[in-house]
Amino acid sequence: MNNPDISLNPNKLVQFLQKLPHEFTKADIIRFIEKNGIEMLNFRYVGADCKLKTLNFVINNKRDLDYILSTGERVDGSSLFPYIDPSSSDLYVIPKYYSAFINPFAEIPTIDLMCKFYTQKGEVYGSSPEEILKASHKKLKNETGFNFEAMGELEYYVISDKECLYPTPPQKGYHESRPFAKWEDLRTEAMKLIASIGGKIKYGHSEVGFISGEEKDMEQNEIEFLPTEVEDAADQLILAKWILRMLGYQYGVCITFAPKIMVGHAGSGFHIHTRLMKKGKNAMIEGTKLSSTAKKMISGFLELAPSVTAFGNTVPTSYLRLVPHQEAPTHICWGDRNRSVLVRVPLGWLGVKDMAKDANPQEKSKLAIPSFAQTVEFRAPDGSADIYLVMAALVTAARHGLKDKNSLKKADALYASWNIAKETKKKFDQLPGSCWESADMLKKQRDLYEKEGCFPPEVIDWFISRLKSYQDKDLSERLYKKNKEIEKLVEKYLHS
Repeated sequence: MNNPDISLNPNKLVQFLQKLPHEFTKADIIRFIEKNGIEMLNFRYVGADCKLKTLNFVINNKRDLDYILSTGERVDGSSLFPYIDPSSSDLYVIPKYYSAFINPFAEIPTIDLMCKFYTQKGEVYGSSPEEILKASHKKLKNETGFNFEAMGELEYYVISDKECLYPTPPQKGYHESRPFAKWEDLRTEAMKLIASIGGKIKYGHSEVGFISGEEKDMEQNEIEFLPTEVEDAADQLILAKWILRMLGYQYGVCITFAPKIMVGHAGSGFHIHTRLMKKGKNAMIEGTKLSSTAKKMISGFLELAPSVTAFGNTVPTSYLRLVPHQEAPTHICWGDRNRSVLVRVPLGWLGVKDMAKDANPQEKSKLAIPSFAQTVEFRAPDGSADIYLVMAALVTAARHGLKDKNSLKKADALYASWNIAKETKKKFDQLPGSCWESADMLKKQRDLYEKEGCFPPEVIDWFISRLKSYQDKDLSERLYKKNKEIEKLVEKYLHS
């Protein structure tokens, strides 16, 4: 019988090997390379700047290929992670076979593999962002029995030469189609390539933001993923950002995930949808309602939210986005279907009738309604986020909420059913207003992250120091109506 996860899978290694990625072995990789004329190998990994790094290998012969795949290679850890002492900085990078994919941009046929970092003793390097996420998730699973799944909404702007035909009005780009949306082809090409290297994509569309400048147009788009194990979700997003930037380079346009590129226009968020799973079942629902487990997780998100910004909103322009009236959160609260709150519970197909049957009366059989679709959305992060560490922070927050005996009471107190940006029915705490304030909150809540070693102290210290170094306290007030200074700041962090 054909495996439905394989039959339509766009990953060429999956099709050739007839097995799913997490089943790939070293022998599988070598066989694929031999049979498909692959000439080069790339090791890929992520440093403290959350950008994809590359180490290139020429495939000389089968013996050398086996050796490279078995032993990995040495790298300078202090050039990748500023918190490593240069006097003892060597690290090993070891490929993860399940991550193998054909490089869609290489002119020479090339296989890429994501890597893990190991110390000189052959032990996992626990201060790498990827390993912090893995350790945080393992702790959650061991203590609660839940698996944490996530998906990201990857918003970005395409900055291109001005186009006069079929203009889009400012702030009216949401789900627009060609010819009014100019960069649908780039988006769909990116989606195809992301899927071909293993990314699980839900959909893509043009977003609300459209900015028409004197010489340039700026069109906002979004690609949204499907929920998956949090470690895989993070890897997919890292690779997706790389693919989008590479396509932008090929098309001759600028792709930016910057949180804000012009005051008064929509910024680019990085909303993260999450859910807890146990034995293949979604723990976010009880019958047709949100479960107490979900509410406990939400409570944890809200309590740690001030410090989560340290990992999710990492540049000064992040806090030009977190302002009222721009569909970005400012108050620490939650609600159902409410886009003005920090944590939103989106529609989850709970308690609905068979809508597809109603829309298609010719259908004779009842159409299935998913019982696993409900997620909870954390709306603060933006494109400057350290993807691994903001995910690890949310896992830590979920664990805290599940263990806190007062979580349900806290969740009830922080619920909002109204538009927070327009009405003040209850006073809620606010998110930090600068990197400086975010660093202060991380310092205040650091014990929750360091508890039992998931977040190493040197990583927390480095983030606090980095955020403080911007000296951006009261930045919004200092830049008020100073458009030229704002433009310079935006340009500085355009590719963060």
